[in-house]
Parts: sequence; C-alpha cells; structure tokens
Amino acid sequence: MPDILNYIDGVLVPPVSGHYLDNHAPATGQVYGRIPDSDSEAVERAVQAAKAAFPAWSDLDLNTRAQILVRIADLIEDRAEMLAQAESRDNGKPVELARTVDIPRGSANFRYFARAITQIQGESYDMDSQGLSYT
Repeated sequence: MPDILNYIDGVLVPPVSGHYLDNHAPATGQVYGRIPDSDSEAVERAVQAAKAAFPAWSDLDLNTRAQILVRIADLIEDRAEMLAQAESRDNGKPVELARTVDIPRGSANFRYFARAITQIQGESYDMDSQGLSYT
C-alpha cells in the first residue's frame, strides 16, 4: 500500500508528525494508500521553502519560466494514462473521464499560462456594483 509524501523544498518527505490517514477509493471504499496527516509544522516548512525559492523563480526571465511550464505540461502528457488511472481511483470518476477531460485539462492549463506569462498586459473590467475585475 503506497504512502503519499509531502513535497517540501524539492524533496518528498514524510509528515513531520509521522501520522498518515487512510486513502479510500470512493468507488469501492477500499483503502489503497495513505496520505500525510500534516500538521502546522509541516505547513510552516512548506511556506518557508516557498519563500526561499521565490527570489530565484522571480529572477528568471519570462521565457525561461514559460519553458519550465511547458515542460510540466509535457510531463503530464507523457504520464497521462498513469495520471488518469490515479485520478479515477482517487475520486471515483470513470477513468475515461479522467483520461479525456481532467488530465488533458491539467496539461492545457500549464500550456496556457506558459503562453500568458510571455504576453503580460493588464486590463480591467467594470462589473457594475459587483466590483472591478482585472488582470
């Protein structure tokens, strides 16, 4: 039975507490793995790692960031079937739906934002009394 680990500071690590929760397949009710029962210490470690990584990421030029996002999209597509099986098992939806909607959408989102960051411009839209929407 596989354990899922936390991804903190570029490393897969077990929960600081050592505690896990059973991961149940909704379609069968069977336990098929364990997920970290992470506490505030693990969250704080993740926040500090993100803060430490931010300067290097923000110093990258937009084209390099875009290339990284495209690479993530490529990796999702390369592992599409494995990801579709995992998505189906994890939330109980038909694997065909995960295969044709969820996983392709994940890849498409990374590709979209890879293009978007190289085309940065700002716009705002008045939403009448509801507020202002801006990018």
